[in-house]
Amino acid sequence: MIKTQLRRAIDPRHAKTFDTTQLREEFLVDNLWIEDDVSLTYTQYDRMIVGGAWPKSGPLTIDAVDQTGTDGWLDRREAVLVNLGTSGTVEAKGETYELGRCDMLYLGMGSGAVTVSGSDAKFYIISAPAHREIPAQLATIDQANQVPLGSRDSCNERVIYQFVHPAGIESCQIVMGMTKFSAGSIWNTMPAHIHERRSEIYIYIDLPDDQNIIHLMGEPDETRHLVVRNEQAVLSPPWSIHSGAGTAAYSFIWAMAGDNMAFTDMDMVPMEDLR
Repeated sequence: MIKTQLRRAIDPRHAKTFDTTQLREEFLVDNLWIEDDVSLTYTQYDRMIVGGAWPKSGPLTIDAVDQTGTDGWLDRREAVLVNLGTSGTVEAKGETYELGRCDMLYLGMGSGAVTVSGSDAKFYIISAPAHREIPAQLATIDQANQVPLGSRDSCNERVIYQFVHPAGIESCQIVMGMTKFSAGSIWNTMPAHIHERRSEIYIYIDLPDDQNIIHLMGEPDETRHLVVRNEQAVLSPPWSIHSGAGTAAYSFIWAMAGDNMAFTDMDMVPMEDLR
């Protein structure tokens, strides 16, 4: 059985009192990658699980996970696996899937044990509760729906790659994709927004090891920040904005779970209201 870290939900009134260390302990996930191991964090934000599996020396199997309370981790859950390495393999329910960099594989409820392998593979994992079985589906980055947004003038010219969404890979509640920036653009998700009906998790990727992301969080009129590095994740509660800027070019993978799957369901925050 895989042991998981537990992150309890934090009230915004409590979050206002946190210092830097407390903010990082509650909202930053900086332990995703352990060679030849699976590292999972179970959050009380819409019961999402975020994790990493790094099968550097041989295959790794994810089966029972202590926090789910079920015999198998996908008995009542769905999951999406993203390969952040160059190439890797996922085996589930008698099928084998080959994943290149940033390809995403959806696994539905009842998929059973999942085995990942590949000496050059690093699998990022998102999971959420599910209410019905949906067939597995793999989408390469070239197959994702591409939505250009932003502008060079506001330093946020970017392309959103939608993988798991109503017009793409079907799921029970996960909505997931990736955002890539054009040269010279640094601001993500600005103007900012919140969505009280669902939680979100970011992982920042493609960032040089000696560079940082300044990730903004908190209520719109009471913002805080986290310094985030390559391949670290941030938990975003429904009451919090989730935005940031990098000191170098980067991408990020976003994943949401909650009441609905409409990508545009968000409450925008006017720029003049940010504090």
